[in-house]
Amino acid sequence: MPTGVHLRDARQQLFDAAERVLLRSGPNGLTGRAVTDEAGCAKGVLYRHFSDFDAFLTDLVLDRAGRLEKEASALRESAGTGTVAENLSSALFTLFGPVPVAIIPLITFRDELRARLRQVMPGGGIAILAQASNAISAFLTDERDRGRLAADADIDSLTLSLTGGGHLLFADHAPGPPTTEAVDKLVTAVITDAVQRRPV
Repeated sequence: MPTGVHLRDARQQLFDAAERVLLRSGPNGLTGRAVTDEAGCAKGVLYRHFSDFDAFLTDLVLDRAGRLEKEASALRESAGTGTVAENLSSALFTLFGPVPVAIIPLITFRDELRARLRQVMPGGGIAILAQASNAISAFLTDERDRGRLAADADIDSLTLSLTGGGHLLFADHAPGPPTTEAVDKLVTAVITDAVQRRPV
């Protein structure tokens, strides 16, 4: 493996390499050596930018969580358009895409990573699930305020059901994501009562 390769924007290239390794080999296969081999650089490059491997993983998760927050903002912007169910179904494919679903077990697999994330993120150490939950909750709240959900809709319970059910549906489906029909069925089952009881 070359040792003199200069990486422009080395942090981002290392993050991208880690993402590829994670998608291909899972949390157990994600090591410092695997990342630098994938990036085509010397192992020392990683440690010139990060104090240790858990520091690298923490910044990787924060970077991907930040990207997910930007993508999730589209869900809230969709409030009041289309149908509530259509918007939620579409959003679940983004919130639980391949990369977010791969990162969640990485976080649960590594105690030190979880501990570091708790120090830097509000709401605990399970990043990605937190971003998904916040996006769904904000969207449902907006839809309730617009009268498209029942005024007494339990936003916390709906959010928990959609986040947990969505994660299980996408994480337990291989190869590839679940069908649109399966996602629609989950969303409909969760929100039907709140939609039907809304004011007409």
